[in-house]
Amino acid sequence: MSIQDFAALRPQLITHINAQQLPANFIDVVEQWYWPMAQHIARQRPTSTDTLLVSVNGAQGSGKTTLTSFLRLLLQSAWGLCTVDMSLDDFYLTRAERQSLAAHVHPLLETRGVPGTHDVALAVDTLACLRDCSAQQPCAIPRFNKAIDDRCPPDKWVCITEPVDIILFEGWCNHAPQSSDADLLAPMNALEASEDPQGIWRRYVNEQLQQYHGLLFHQADLLIHLAIPGFDVVQGWRQLQEDKLAASNLGAEHIMTASQLGRFIQHYERITRKCLAGLPGLADVVLSINAEHNIDGLVIKKR
Repeated sequence: MSIQDFAALRPQLITHINAQQLPANFIDVVEQWYWPMAQHIARQRPTSTDTLLVSVNGAQGSGKTTLTSFLRLLLQSAWGLCTVDMSLDDFYLTRAERQSLAAHVHPLLETRGVPGTHDVALAVDTLACLRDCSAQQPCAIPRFNKAIDDRCPPDKWVCITEPVDIILFEGWCNHAPQSSDADLLAPMNALEASEDPQGIWRRYVNEQLQQYHGLLFHQADLLIHLAIPGFDVVQGWRQLQEDKLAASNLGAEHIMTASQLGRFIQHYERITRKCLAGLPGLADVVLSINAEHNIDGLVIKKR
């Protein structure tokens, strides 16, 4: 099935917009920016029986989750393509596992987010399972609850029971360029200077990032990068996520204050800056977002 008329999709999209508590005029964002991206993705799989893996990279708060949820809806509704969206965040190690890393490698590894704090083997196995998914061989996708900073129990995971055409895999460090040894010598920020003066943590993270490329990132058929104006906007955008968690009243004891959030995002600064500098030239699709958090450009590269 293929619906070429965007107007036919509006009722479903408006329902999704309302469910996401987005403004009514967000339908214009979907039509102007997300719809061309969905068309491009669909064209990459016109007759193939293989599952297409689309990797989505973007800094914290840039809108990766919103984008992938609408792409999934568009691809399913307009082309009848079974589309699954999943996040690198859902493959975080459990709190207990990260506490063990903190005790044996470096204390900063207790904080989720950087390479080395994910269960890469679980992510690789899940992708393989999705590529061969069916009613006879269902696939469960893990879920992580940030409000309690721990993985959800298996009975809360999402179960897929049909062949998958497209996987939308979003992650803040997907395809992040590695740092050289020389790059790692000087601290990037106050966190690295005071809590990682010898560079043990940042070298470990960089080594783990290499494994992510070799085991996980190389599988992608298409890379989408959400280009933000700079790292300085990240804290404000990430604060919006904390506000949503606070409003949900789930795991309120784990909601961060502004000062805690400021320290938290410093864990991501080095890799985020590498992504902002390197990925616009590497990505197949670049969606530009301005300081007001509005989309102001889309580049789809013909390869």
